[in-house]
Amino acid sequence: MRLNLCAVLIPALFITFAGYAQQGGSTNTAASNYNYHEAFGPFFYTKNGNEYRTASGQPGPKYWQNKADYLLEASLNDEKNEITGLVTLTYTNNSPESLSFLWLQLDQNIFKADSRGSAIIPYTGSRNGSHGQTFDAGYKIRSLTLVTEKQEKKPEYEITDTRMQVFLPAPLKAQGGTVKLKIEYSFIAPDYGSDRMGVLKTKNGKVFSVAQWYPRVCVFDDISGWNTLPYLGASEFYLEYGDLDVKLTVPASHLVVCSGELQNPQEVFTAEQQKAWAEAAKSEKTVMVRSENQIKDGGSRPQGKPALTWHFKINNSRDVAWSSSSAFILDAAKINLPSGKKCMAVSAYPEESAGNKAWGRSTEYTKAVIEHYSNKWFEFPYPAASNAASIAGGMEYPGIVFCGWKAKGKDLFGVTDHEFGHTWFPMIVGSNERMYAWMDEGFDTFINGFSTKEFNKGEFADEAKDMHKFSAALTNPFLEPVLSSPDNMKEFSIAYLAYFKPASGLDFLRDQILGPEKFDRAFKTYIERWAFKHPTPDDFFRTVENVSGENLNWFWRGWFVNNWRADIAVTDVKYQKDKSFITISNLEKMPLPVVLEIKSESGKTDRIKFPVEMWERNVSYTFPYPGKIESVTFDPEHVLPDHNEENNTWKSK
Repeated sequence: MRLNLCAVLIPALFITFAGYAQQGGSTNTAASNYNYHEAFGPFFYTKNGNEYRTASGQPGPKYWQNKADYLLEASLNDEKNEITGLVTLTYTNNSPESLSFLWLQLDQNIFKADSRGSAIIPYTGSRNGSHGQTFDAGYKIRSLTLVTEKQEKKPEYEITDTRMQVFLPAPLKAQGGTVKLKIEYSFIAPDYGSDRMGVLKTKNGKVFSVAQWYPRVCVFDDISGWNTLPYLGASEFYLEYGDLDVKLTVPASHLVVCSGELQNPQEVFTAEQQKAWAEAAKSEKTVMVRSENQIKDGGSRPQGKPALTWHFKINNSRDVAWSSSSAFILDAAKINLPSGKKCMAVSAYPEESAGNKAWGRSTEYTKAVIEHYSNKWFEFPYPAASNAASIAGGMEYPGIVFCGWKAKGKDLFGVTDHEFGHTWFPMIVGSNERMYAWMDEGFDTFINGFSTKEFNKGEFADEAKDMHKFSAALTNPFLEPVLSSPDNMKEFSIAYLAYFKPASGLDFLRDQILGPEKFDRAFKTYIERWAFKHPTPDDFFRTVENVSGENLNWFWRGWFVNNWRADIAVTDVKYQKDKSFITISNLEKMPLPVVLEIKSESGKTDRIKFPVEMWERNVSYTFPYPGKIESVTFDPEHVLPDHNEENNTWKSK
């Protein structure tokens, strides 16, 4: 459409508000920091889609991903707290390039006194590290062997902090080449391991929570090649998928829970426990496999052998973890999945954690949340979901979580719900936790809101958040952007930026921008597209935009890429004849949709809404309203993340 510029511009020179008579009332005249081109400008995405990742946010026609299969054998010395193991890694290179070396993660090395992670722990203390414990920490690599069809070789390797580089004698071929490594190793488990693992002392024996316990291959992807960021404690993990076969030899007095399905219950349970285990697999109610009263009963464990080997398998998984103790009470129940499949909810906890006000309800909680997430988002993919009481306050692994042994009631439900919510992020949707904690912690915190409301008719549900007060904390200028790595933010910021801010942003996007139906469709599509794959932030952003049909660049820029604040103000009301002219202004860098409650002097109350696009070319906006006004209030329900309430209401004198 062609415009006559003279016809448009000349009359505009004479349009003023000089004829409006202001009838008294509060007027906000604060200067604005808003730049609509900065918020809505083009080129949010800095790269185009390609054959690996499309512009619509899904895996491309040539998307590839390497595979890591593990045979794991380990024994536990419960007196020395020592794990001795043999890992056989079969690594498949599906990438389009040959590889002359492999990188592996040696996470236990973080606990060495000379590690990078130990070096940067502040003197005031930290959640990370081993809390000052002095012990013989870190991996001891006893041997490393390259296995071929014809022979075994000893390849050269180099260990740097928490990484090991293995140099291959010949390049590993692209698009399907495989290599097999065998590594013999041992390490002493820390009493407290960065709140992810450790050893808890109880009246009936130690509880071992064992994680990051074998050399794990780093991810090689189409984004960064080898992902070799060191493990410093705050940032979590980025791992390849594969099939894992695990054999754990522990004292015969111990019970073990582990990622995956127990293969040999007949060898590690008594006859009575085998019967209870089989009953639990069919029961909607919790079945006791070993009770509190049986802990000190020698007959509650198989007799005649000093040690037993527990055998577990888990397929298409990114990791495996386990817990072992002579102090465990063990109970279980059936989980019903939407496809008709069944799996098991299992809980293991010491006497100190027992009782229906505490861990006696753990299996009930586990069953409920797994069934909820499976029905709402994506089906639970593993044969068991085990909850183990631990010195760790809350940590997640495929098919097993560690939750604080002291947790009770609402706190135990909350941590159980959150850690099992991680099954979907990042166990199913395998994002890079080392770089983008918000893509697992934030997404998980978001979906926890739905499960908490649903559980037992809202038994532990929270009241709705006042987003005005909440956003004042979430957009504090001292915070880093959400897209920062946890290693690149202050430790106290992690709770805000990895958990609460991204979760609140998704709530806002769902409830106030897209609507529940459209958002849920996009979110489920993202999970389905990237299940057991490696998405990036762009893949998420693009998926939501393409499925919903909305341009959300302004939102990603303000809430995730930058730490922008929102401050929408009702800045003026003027009258001309029988009309009011209301002015609203955007005073900060983050735009928001507008909801106004207008009360007339006649007693009438109206709600008026403007889409966020009103700020696409305006810093202030004036519109007419019939009659005289008593008050105008922005966001009366406090559902929008506006950090400054002082200018939200105009009132007539």
